[in-house]
Amino acid sequence: MKVLVTGGSGFLGLEICRQLSARGAVTSSLSRRPSSALQRLGVHQHLGDLADAAAVSRAVAGCDAVIHNAALAGVSGPPRPYWATNVVGTRHVIEQCRAHGVRTLLYTSTASVVFRPGGLEGVTESLPVAPRHLAAYPATKARAEALVLAAHGPELATVSLRPHIVWGPGDPHFAPALARAVRAGRLLMPGDGGNLVDTTHVRTAAHAHLLALDSLRQSPKTAGGRAYFIGQGDPRPLREITRHFLRAAGIDARWCAVPPRLATAGAAVGDTLLRAARSTRTHALSRFLVAELLHPHYFDLTAARRDLDFAPPVGFDAGVAELTLATPNDSEETPCRTPTTPSAPS
Repeated sequence: MKVLVTGGSGFLGLEICRQLSARGAVTSSLSRRPSSALQRLGVHQHLGDLADAAAVSRAVAGCDAVIHNAALAGVSGPPRPYWATNVVGTRHVIEQCRAHGVRTLLYTSTASVVFRPGGLEGVTESLPVAPRHLAAYPATKARAEALVLAAHGPELATVSLRPHIVWGPGDPHFAPALARAVRAGRLLMPGDGGNLVDTTHVRTAAHAHLLALDSLRQSPKTAGGRAYFIGQGDPRPLREITRHFLRAAGIDARWCAVPPRLATAGAAVGDTLLRAARSTRTHALSRFLVAELLHPHYFDLTAARRDLDFAPPVGFDAGVAELTLATPNDSEETPCRTPTTPSAPS
């Protein structure tokens, strides 16, 4: 089977390519920059941008399946760049799959498409996407997911996965961002950190993609046209998660709680100032980030277990045991995965 992975040089994309290659798939990638890690895996690399329909066409041609993993991720910033990559780019992928007769399209979405202030506790996929999003990232990912699911049909089987906070060895985003946030042994965070949050180890997320790919090809009526939450199924207090990740990086830090009202007000002011300055920063303090840090967000994984035979191949504690502080590596597509913020959405 010939499989294209968009964003293959990113953190999750690279692991998907690694697992595909390990089981003998002829794997290619569409990324903006070359990756030595992909080269070592023998992955054919197409260089280009999702906003370039011709580049997408060249990459999709000759493939049996496409895993559309690339995206611009962030917790702040103006809508236009997100729209160009996440929505227009996804339209190009769908159009080129149809033009080249690709029968299978798997989309990497995010659980953040359903997030709303107040949090989410054990919700299922029956919950609609949020009627109003606090940032352009989840808003455009929700729109792109809708396009992919609407494209499902006899000629093109589609499915969407919603992993949440992807982390693991070599993580260039989540754990390093936490480490950078520590000042003089203190980690300033909104609230007391007691909110329960589920996360997704990178091998768990990639494994789910391969299961969904198999399901679409073998029984498209089961999972086709549906979205699935993916995670460890092991929600922990945010305070505990940050402690584990920091200690894995050799850092001991004391949680210093910022009053929720103060944090929320500061984020609202920050959003206003960024808009006034026409800032393009994607990882600044924002209402979206503060809301995710303050409230619970974990999900019912029953549908993925039932339809995809999903089970995390690595547990949270085992994953933490192997976690080390990431250094810059071949995950060049930094906008394609989780934002570099202490509790980045994915």
